[in-house]
Amino acid sequence: MSGIGRASVLIGAGTLVSRVTGLLRSVVLVSAIGAAASADAFFVANQLPNTIYMIVSTGILTAVIVPQIVRASAAHDGGSAFISKLFTLGTVILLLVTGISVACAPLLVSAYAPAFSDDQRALALAFAYWCLPQVFFYGIYALVGETLNARRVFGPFTWAPIVNNIVSIAGFGLFIVLFGGGQPPVSAWTPAMITVIGASATLGIVLQAGVLLMFWRHTGARLRPDFRWRGMGLRNIGQLAGWTFLMVLVTQLAALVQSAVYSTASDAGEPGQAIAGNAALIFILPYSIIALSIGTPYFTQLSEHVAAGRRAEVPRDVGASVRSITLLIVVSAAALAAAAVPASRVFTTSADQAVQAAVVLGGFLVGLIPIGILFTVQRTFYAYNDTRTPFVFTLVQAAIAAGLALAALALPADIRTAGVALGQSISIVVQVVMATVLLRRRVGDLRVRRWMLALARFLIAAVPAGAAGWGVFLLLGGADGWTASSQLLGAVGALIIAAVVAVVYFALLFALRAPELSVAVGMLRRVRPKR
Repeated sequence: MSGIGRASVLIGAGTLVSRVTGLLRSVVLVSAIGAAASADAFFVANQLPNTIYMIVSTGILTAVIVPQIVRASAAHDGGSAFISKLFTLGTVILLLVTGISVACAPLLVSAYAPAFSDDQRALALAFAYWCLPQVFFYGIYALVGETLNARRVFGPFTWAPIVNNIVSIAGFGLFIVLFGGGQPPVSAWTPAMITVIGASATLGIVLQAGVLLMFWRHTGARLRPDFRWRGMGLRNIGQLAGWTFLMVLVTQLAALVQSAVYSTASDAGEPGQAIAGNAALIFILPYSIIALSIGTPYFTQLSEHVAAGRRAEVPRDVGASVRSITLLIVVSAAALAAAAVPASRVFTTSADQAVQAAVVLGGFLVGLIPIGILFTVQRTFYAYNDTRTPFVFTLVQAAIAAGLALAALALPADIRTAGVALGQSISIVVQVVMATVLLRRRVGDLRVRRWMLALARFLIAAVPAGAAGWGVFLLLGGADGWTASSQLLGAVGALIIAAVVAVVYFALLFALRAPELSVAVGMLRRVRPKR
């Protein structure tokens, strides 16, 4: 537990700084190009490399690389030969996929934004040509990062994105200096303006991957090109990766449907891709900091236990991970619900737009607690080299999300994006219930009753804590008060509300004598530097 505690704090600190600088990056971007039609065009283009990267590598890397490297580490060379073959194969695939993606840029933009006007589609395509090369560098970053994670070197993977954010902030700031910022209409964009925004976004990803490569020596593996892929277990890896590829593909197909629905709202002048993207960014912040920092070390430990045949340790690790994650995810959900308007104001250009974005954020927040639990449950299947089962419950989730997104077309344009967000959350709730049932069949008794009792305690404390935070928001003037008057004051107001929610939440848990608090304190004591 001491090692997991230290790793969690290291990952959490890096993720926190990374996400905070990422939020600042988004704030500067909104100041530069606004949150309307031009911003939607850039969001679609900049999201394309993320989408493609997720389809071809993210799920495959998470599901396959860590367990496989853990097993390969038992070889006489510590897994160096296997890692070199894997890295060479991955690099070749990434180069091919990046080239194909750039060639297919017009088709991709049209698929993800079918309702864009001709001018808006042309702007998105210009941005896409700048952004799509990111696919290769995202892949290199993930290959190196997951290898470091498998070697229990967790820090660099979470700290490297800070470089990307700093570079992007500087680039977007330069755009404001050169062109004045604001909300330039689609027709006003020049090649120089497009170059500054697009090059800044891509240069950040390039340097992010380069910085992480500097830490390769910590893997202890000698990396060299090796095209002799026969004998490295490609058949087994291919079977594992095949199901994961299909899993991520169906997820992105659902995202394609959602993006198309967003574009109809954008075309009507209502909240679209940019608002949805920024709301998702706020939503994913606590998940990234909490679930990744706590769950990632547990995933490596789970893989080690399964590889060593210590199957009895698995339910205990799963339960500890879920309870630790939900302890903090629940209070985060309560804080974001209470501070939805001020938090949304950080990424919007007016108080009215912040209220619209807060409704979208509320739709996403319904799924925050379930997705926190899903992180551990899904990765437990990966530890068992089972990627077929996650495909099954993800297929169900994607079908529900896509269906509910299409149903949202019947909603008025001003709440259509919020309807898509709520549909996404409903699909995640169904997914995590199904995944837990299937994992119990695979592993045996997961002690789910202990999860639910802990979650009940957390919710009992979170409801009055969230109400207290909402009361503070109203006392500060509500949507017409100073917390929604500017981006900076929105951030200040959100922090004040979140602090009140946290104080009330933990005070109530202390009064309830929640055992999870003592576990959390014990972890902090273990990671505290010794004298």
